[in-house]
Amino acid sequence: MRAQEIRSTGDRLSSRKRFTAEERRTQLLRIAKELFSKSGFQSTTTKAIATAAGVSEGVIFKHFASKEDLYANILDQKADEIGIRAWGAELSAFAGQEDDQAMVLSVVKHILEADRRDPQFRKLMLQAALSGHPLHKITAQRLMPLHRFLCSYVKKRQKQGAFQKCDPRLAAQAIIGVPSYFGLAQILFGMDDLKIPEEQMALSLAKLIIEGLRASGKSFREKGSSISAAKKRRA
Repeated sequence: MRAQEIRSTGDRLSSRKRFTAEERRTQLLRIAKELFSKSGFQSTTTKAIATAAGVSEGVIFKHFASKEDLYANILDQKADEIGIRAWGAELSAFAGQEDDQAMVLSVVKHILEADRRDPQFRKLMLQAALSGHPLHKITAQRLMPLHRFLCSYVKKRQKQGAFQKCDPRLAAQAIIGVPSYFGLAQILFGMDDLKIPEEQMALSLAKLIIEGLRASGKSFREKGSSISAAKKRRA
């Protein structure tokens, strides 16, 4: 949506009624997210956000201390939307039961659903990563707890012999990264022709991840050594 289209929407809403403080915050967050996802954090000014909302720039700073604070509140709003606390409790319960499949499936489902419901947020995160602005500190504060939790769980299951030996940080990245790729691929490559029901996709991806993590027979290094030995024999 272009800035002038957002502005006209904001003007119509503003002229229709007087916003409460909470309604105004919600409006500003929505418009800021739209503009950040389209033009990036650095290229989007608070003046542009104010114009699109049909208010003065001072109204933004009445609700948010800075543009960075506005961005941080978008992340917090997103966490509330996906019920991050309830989800955290669900993951902790699966971890306590050592239910690997249920836990990985939960992560995959939440990521796929979040991308389907709000693809604009994925664009915002991509723009933030490419902007060159040190937004990663704000983002990491909100997103790293999931990575740390998964890393800790993988490490525990490795000690128990359930998961194969690998860097648990890479394993945690894989659990998050595999389903995340689909949202990213749609933005970068327009890969929206994969006609697979979301439930089936989630189950398939979770199965691939779990089977890759579970300890079985020879390690990857041993297999690689066997391949190298076979090549030498053929030579």
